[in-house]
Amino acid sequence: MRVLVVEDEVRLAEALAQILKEKKYMVDVVYDGQDGLDYAKSSIYDVIVLDVMLPKKNGFEIVSELRKEKNDVPVIMLTARDKVGDKVSGLDSGADDYMTKPFAPEELLARVRALTRRQGEVIIDEMKFEDVVLDLSSCDLKSHGKSTHLNFKEFEIMKLLMSGSERAVPKEDIITRVWGYDSDATDNNVEAYISFLRKKLFFLGSDVGIAVLRKVGYRLEVTEKCSKN
Repeated sequence: MRVLVVEDEVRLAEALAQILKEKKYMVDVVYDGQDGLDYAKSSIYDVIVLDVMLPKKNGFEIVSELRKEKNDVPVIMLTARDKVGDKVSGLDSGADDYMTKPFAPEELLARVRALTRRQGEVIIDEMKFEDVVLDLSSCDLKSHGKSTHLNFKEFEIMKLLMSGSERAVPKEDIITRVWGYDSDATDNNVEAYISFLRKKLFFLGSDVGIAVLRKVGYRLEVTEKCSKN
């Protein structure tokens, strides 16, 4: 799951990102309202953690613009102000939740989990496709009684492929979701990690492989159906 943090206090922004990354969230951080709006409009985020008082464009304006464009990404607004009127303004602008600084990390994580559940996310410990199991807590890939650990990018790509099931996942989607909205990653980066994953599936003795659909993307299939290109 990918979270966007929009916070102009750099140390706080980095602390929030670290808290979320420790729980296996993918996190992008920006420090002003205009960048926050631009990133949010990409529609790749599952939750946005948004400060109210920001340079260039405040949090209320960002949420209002997103909602006008029918972007319903869940938004948690952060503020040092605890006046009822400010909270009402935030919620009326379209925010889903409102937190007053300072707050405990556990509270932020609980609110993020609550918002994703409202969006229909089912909390699971593992994902399965044919004879392959992906452990979401340990980042281990398992098959036929064997196990291999995946690094961060391998894990995120495999999770995307398993989420897509029979649907091909475009390279562009992999780059955006795994490397980030503003990344310099190219198709070659994706191809390299697909190769790593294929080798790990082979090591496990799995009947599953990663097929490439030219000009479309990648998907999981049983080995005898897979293209080797």
